[in-house]
This record gives sequence, structure tokens and C-alpha cells, in this order.
Amino acid sequence: MEASWRQVASGRGRARGRATAAPSSGNGVHLRGAGGGREKGSVGAAGLGPIPGGAATPAAAGSSARRSPAGSEAPQTSAASELMSQKKFEEIKKANQAAAKKLVEEHLNSSSEEEGDEDFEGKRGKIVANTFITYTTQTDGDVRELERTKQYVNEAFQAGAMTCLICIASVKRNQAVWSCSGCFCIFHMPCIQKWAKDSQFLVSSPLTDDDFGKRDYPWPCPKCRFEYKRSDIPSRYYCYCGKVEDPPLDPWLVPHSCGQVCERDFKPPCGHKCLLLCHPGPCPPCPKMVTTTCYCKKAKPIPRRCSAKEWSCHLPCGRKLLCGQHKCENPCHAGSCPPCPRVSRQKCVCGKQVAERSCASPLWHCDQVCGKTLPCGNHTCEQVCHVGACGECPRSGKRFCPCQKSKFSLPCTEDVPTCGDSCDKVLECGIHRCSQRCHRGPCETCRQEVEKHCRCGKHTKRMPCHKPYLCETKCVKLRDCQKHQCRRKCCPGNCPPCDQNCGRTLGCRNHKCPSVCHRGSCYPCPETVDVKCNCGNTKVTVPCGRERTTRPPKCKEQCSRPPTCHHTTQEKHRCHFGSCPPCHQPCRKVLEKCGHLCPAPCHDQALIKQTGRHQPSGPWEQPSEPAFIQTALPCPPCQVPIPMECLGKHEVSPLPCHTVGPYSCRRVCGRTLDCQNHTCMKECHKVTEIDSCTDKNKAGPECLQCEEGCSKSRPPGCPHPCVLPCHPGECPPCVQMLRVKCHCKITSLYVECRKITTADVNEKNLLSCCKNQCPKELPCGHRCKEMCHPGECPFNCNQKVKLRCPCKRIKKELQCNKVRENQISIECDITCKEMKRKASEIKEAEAKAALEEEKRRQQAELEAFENRLKGRRKKNRKRDEVAVELTLWQKYKYYLFPVCAVVVLVFAWYIAHGVD
Repeated sequence: MEASWRQVASGRGRARGRATAAPSSGNGVHLRGAGGGREKGSVGAAGLGPIPGGAATPAAAGSSARRSPAGSEAPQTSAASELMSQKKFEEIKKANQAAAKKLVEEHLNSSSEEEGDEDFEGKRGKIVANTFITYTTQTDGDVRELERTKQYVNEAFQAGAMTCLICIASVKRNQAVWSCSGCFCIFHMPCIQKWAKDSQFLVSSPLTDDDFGKRDYPWPCPKCRFEYKRSDIPSRYYCYCGKVEDPPLDPWLVPHSCGQVCERDFKPPCGHKCLLLCHPGPCPPCPKMVTTTCYCKKAKPIPRRCSAKEWSCHLPCGRKLLCGQHKCENPCHAGSCPPCPRVSRQKCVCGKQVAERSCASPLWHCDQVCGKTLPCGNHTCEQVCHVGACGECPRSGKRFCPCQKSKFSLPCTEDVPTCGDSCDKVLECGIHRCSQRCHRGPCETCRQEVEKHCRCGKHTKRMPCHKPYLCETKCVKLRDCQKHQCRRKCCPGNCPPCDQNCGRTLGCRNHKCPSVCHRGSCYPCPETVDVKCNCGNTKVTVPCGRERTTRPPKCKEQCSRPPTCHHTTQEKHRCHFGSCPPCHQPCRKVLEKCGHLCPAPCHDQALIKQTGRHQPSGPWEQPSEPAFIQTALPCPPCQVPIPMECLGKHEVSPLPCHTVGPYSCRRVCGRTLDCQNHTCMKECHKVTEIDSCTDKNKAGPECLQCEEGCSKSRPPGCPHPCVLPCHPGECPPCVQMLRVKCHCKITSLYVECRKITTADVNEKNLLSCCKNQCPKELPCGHRCKEMCHPGECPFNCNQKVKLRCPCKRIKKELQCNKVRENQISIECDITCKEMKRKASEIKEAEAKAALEEEKRRQQAELEAFENRLKGRRKKNRKRDEVAVELTLWQKYKYYLFPVCAVVVLVFAWYIAHGVD
């Protein structure tokens, strides 16, 4: 009990605010809230007092324990605490039960009031419909013009339908309101007054103190932005027509209405006034009957509504057009006739060209220059196609020099000379003057250096006068939104308006403000939402944000939901939310198994007591009544005996109606499988009959599937088994890929087995060809030029080879096969023979000189060896050695070899080119 009480106390304490314990005098603890104020109730010397939330603090209990004796008084204190806790718990329990009872009674009262108002609302709707239908009983009555007024009147009668867009709250009957004359939207009087004052303040806040209050800035309507003057700020509560101040609350009148005739002028004004009683929204179209004729005045006058007094007889207009030649052929219409659509040939203003143009525009100009001789006789008119005389020559009379200081009287054939004086015209800078002499054409830019201030006035710089000076300092002033800085470089102070989006969430909590960043409150959300009944035929339009608190309208239509039971129709009742009431008709359902009718009442939505209900979490929870749920009960079983055939159609046996169903006779099925080679070995089972099949012994989809492999013979030459399981008919062609080598034995080819087995010799050679060049070498050493082929390569090499004479001097390019057949040979000529002779002489001379040199070397070695054998000293050997003198050939042979080679090459080149 104490634990439960502490749970309740902790929950209530969190709702009121976190409490903190603070020491105080009197050996007690005072409870203080978040603001430091003293809450009601404190723990003093007398014991435990009430605590916000209902729980006693441990500090208080401890203090009371310390004040009591440590002996036998401790159990008494504990019993007193439990008694006090139980008492407080009972008080809180009774308070909660009373609050819940009050809430239920209010809900029941509101429900009864709604049910009582249902007939009144139906009568009210008929009265409003009968009131406005009289506006459409005459000729050309337009019911669409009345929908807006009708909607406002209906919303005024409905409780909670009228909403103030500023505070997003309902407008009640006893509250002062203000209606906009532009959109007729209704606002609370305090809301619109605050809105107008805020708008005035935001508009006038950028002004200085001198200008404040001198200008009359308008303030807008929150919905339609219709602007009102400062003097139009509402200060008093008037009815809709503006006749009565503070209209009294009358339950028999439209809320906020005075009950008098409206008498407001119609818009657009027609001279009549509204005849309805004081009403919200715009006045309906003028219902007065007037006698008027059509636009073209040809038809007889007929009586029509004043709001639709302008009409067309649809006959041709017949009025003469502006061209003066044709008449208007359009049907009877309002306003002026359109331009003439006819086309005719017309001359231009100067008369040089003729073109087909619209009859409505007879005056037109061509693009040719006039070219007529001017009165001076020296120049021609340079104007493009014009009306009237060409005028005088523009160069005649007195003319000024370019600087406009001197005046000359010259013939038109001569140009005005310069006067020689200074130009002295003001330059583009507006400060300095041109210092050049009188000249033609524009003056040059000002190049004087001056001390310039930047646009914001914070920096100065000496620079040419014609160049502007903008500093890099960024403006830190806030823009008109008072949120974002200007951040414009060298700003002169007139910061532009903020160009960022506002993006704040509107009062509807569904959309964001799409306006540019601004000060003050955002405009109300302009969107509207339709709150519909369950079927959607009845709806009420409310401002965005009110759809969560607005009750759906009551629908007078019959419930169109399909019945939830098996019956085709249900008891008639009106459109509603939630589930329909249960059906009380007899079941009469045809049983699915036997076809008999069920005699029991409809049991598709029978009430069954709910099991496993929610267990109460504490003693404060009220015991609930037994809960029932709706569920469908099955029909009672049928006992009629019915003969039934087994699943495999082997036998027929009688079974009770409620147990009638497929059964197995435990026999082997025995039907022929789809492979047509085996039979089904399953126990008697259900077999689905195929309509197109006439064979009763054929297996169905429920029978076993033959899982054995195909045992049929394969085509000759195919080494692969059949890929299909056991099947009827012939085996499909083998589509497996065989890996074969091409004729050149380099590339592996993959060919379908059926192509190899069914191909002849030529096709096999073609399948074994890799389509590449044959890699084999011919006897001549070259590669075979044929595509991959079987057998030996054909010896027909046509590749070019170089053939030389025996001395390798003469060479020619010939076909390889001709060279191999010894059909062509190249013999040396006279030059080759002469070169061979000289080369042989040089070789003989070199061989002879080498032989003599070898002999001398051997002789020197022999003598040196003999001297060593004689035992002479090493110092005397050099003196006794025989000095061998080198010949000229030995000295200069290394220089003679390159020189001779160069001479031979030059001589051969000379002979070769001389012969050619």
C-alpha cells in the first residue's frame, strides 16, 4: 500500500514541478518548488504533513523518528505513518473517481445535446436552402454566386466552424468579432486590434522620431491583405451590417447579427440594396427583376434578375466597324466591336509599296528611305517612309561649331570648321571641363587625380576622377527584418530588404511561412482543410490547423458500407464512424459442404466474452465490466448421409454430411505417369482432372513425378547421355559443347555436339577452322598465307625476297617461289669482277706483310732466348740485344687499312652510278 501511494505521489509531484528539501526552523523540512516559494504543507514537530504529490519525505520521517524515544515508541510511529498514508490515499482515490465521473457525465450530456440538435440542424439546413433557392427561380439564376454566402451562413450556425486565423481558435457566440470587408473573414476583436497595432509599429519603426506619426501607413487584413487606414483600426464591436453596436446574443438569430435588414449596397453597385437579414459574408447577387434588352439592342426587352441583366441574343451584331466598309459579324456581344478581320491591298504612307494587310490598320510604313531631293538641291531626304513634305535641308541656315561657342553661315555643302577655342564642355564626372581645343565627337574621360571618398564614407583614396571608389568593408547593419546583417560591400546606408525566406512554422503547425524574412508575426496560414464525414458526402471547410480539433460534421445520408455479414442488405441507419451494429437476421446460409440452409440466427458477429483480460495495476483502478468481443461462429454441423467417392475414384462409400470430404481408400494409385513409361505408386490420393484430357488413367499433377533418368538410345556419334529425366517421345538434340582443336592445333573451339554428329566432311572442316592464319612454315621458311586448313600447306609462296649476286653488290626483290625453283639468278658484272680482283690483291699484300712480320718476331724471340741462356746479366741484356728496325708497313699499317677501305667504297659507288 505504501509503495503504491509513493508511486502516485511521485507522478503527481512530477506534474506540479520538482520539489527540493530545504532545512527550516522548528526541526522540520519545508517543501519548495523550482522558484523557491513555499508550497502548501510542511513537515513540523507534530509529525508528517501533506506534501504536494501526496508522499512523505524520508527527511521528515527521520526527524520525527529522532524526536521519539528509541524504545517502544518506534512501532507506534510506524503504525501512525501507515495510517496517515492510507488516509491520504483514500482521499486522492475519491478525488480521482469524482473527476472521472464528472468527465463521463459531461461526455454523456454533450452526446445527448448533439442527438437533440440533430433534428434542429436538419430543419436549419432546409430553411437556408429554401431561403436561397428563391434567387434562382427566375430567368438565368446562377446558383454558383450564392455558394459563398450560403457557406458563411452555415458556418455561423455551426458550433466551432468559425475560426480566428490569428489565434487559430473557435469564434464563440458571445465573443466580440470583426469582419473584413474584402474577404469577409471573421477575427476576434482583441486579435485584430493587436494585429493592426503590430503592423503599424513594424511599418513605422524604421522612421525617425521626427517622421513618426506624421504619415498614415496602412495595415493589412491577415487573410486577403486588403489594406486599411490607421483610422480604420476597429475599436468597437458592431454587427455584420454595421448598424448596431455590441449586438445582443439572441439564440434565434445568426450569431453576431442584429436581426435587421442588411441594406448594404450590392457589389458591383446597381442601385439596389441587400434584402436579407444581417448576415455574415458577401451579399448575394441582386434579386431584383428588371426589364432589359440584349447588347445589340435588337431583341425585345425581357424581365431578368438585376445581377444578370446583361445578356446576348446570339444574333449577328451588324454594327459598322472602324474601317467604315464592313460590319461586325460576331454574335451579340458586350463592349466595342473587335477590329475588322478582312484583308485588302493597301499602299504605304509614301506610296512606293503595295501589300495585303488587315483592313483595321490602313496606315503603314515601308522600310525604304524617302530619297526625295530637298529644297537645297544638293541633298536628299533620309527619312524612312513618312507623311507630308520632307522639310528644309538640316544643314541649311546658321550652324554652331562643335563646342557651341562660334556661329557660322555656310552653304549646306560645306562642313562647319572648328573654332580653335578650348572645348570647355563639362565632362562625365560633372566637376571638371574638357581642356582640348574645339573638336568633333565626344570628349575624353576625366583623368585628373582627386581625393575620393568611398560610397560608405569610411575610407578615402587618391585616384582618377572618372573611376568609382568602392571599399571592401562589409556593412554590419541589420536589414529590415532585424535578424540578418546587410553584408554588402561599401554600403551607403540604404540596405536592401532581406531576401531570405522566413521559414518559421505557422500557427497551423503544418506549413512554414513562405514570405520573405520579416519582423513581427507571420501571416496566418492561407490553406484550408476539408473535414469530412465517414462517407465523404458531408464536409466542412476549416482553416489549416483546426482539423485536429474540429469534430466531423453529421451526415444525413444512409450508411453506404457493405454489410459485414454474409447478407446482401443490412438494417438501414445513418452514416457513422466505427463499426456497424450487429446483424439480427436469420442466417439462412448455404452450407459449403452439403448445400443445406443454416436455420440459426446470424452468427457472423456474435458477442463472446473476452478471455485473458487486463489485470488491474493497483487498488485505485476501477473494476471494469466483463468485456465482449465480436467474432464469427461456424454453422452447426449437418448429419445427412451423403455417398462419397474416394480420392482416386476407386470406390464409393456413404459418409455423414458434416464429415463429407475427400478420403483415401489406401490402394495404389496406378495411373500412367507423364513419362508414359511408369505408373504412380503413391497411396490413393486426390487427382485433379484436366478438361482437355479424355484418358481417365492418366496421372494428375498430384501424382508422383518420374525421377528416373532417360534410358533411350542416343544418336550415333554422340557420347553424352540425355539431359532430361524420363520423358515421352524422342530425346531432344544434344546441345552440349565439345572442345575440339582447330586444324593448326593451337586454338580450342567449342562446338555443339549435334552439329558435329550431323555434319559431313566439308562442314566438319569448316567447324574445325579457327578463322586465323595458318601458323605453319613453308619449305622456304615463310609462314603460310592461307586460313586455318587441314592437310599440308600449298607451296605457292608469293612473298618478296631479296636476291644478290655472288659478290653481294647487286640485289633485287623477287617472288619466293620463283627463286626456289631456280628460275632466276643474278650474275656479277664487270664492276664486280674488277672489285674482286683489287680486293684479292690487297688481301695477298696483307698476307705477305703479315708473314714477314711473323718471321721477324720469331727471329727476335729466338735471339732473346739465346741471350738468356748464356747467363748474361740483366743490365747488359739491353745493350747486347739486336736493334730491330721497323719497316714502313709495320709503322703505318693501322692507318692504311681505313684509307684503302674508303678508296674502294668510293670507287665502287662511282662505278655503280656511272653504269646506271
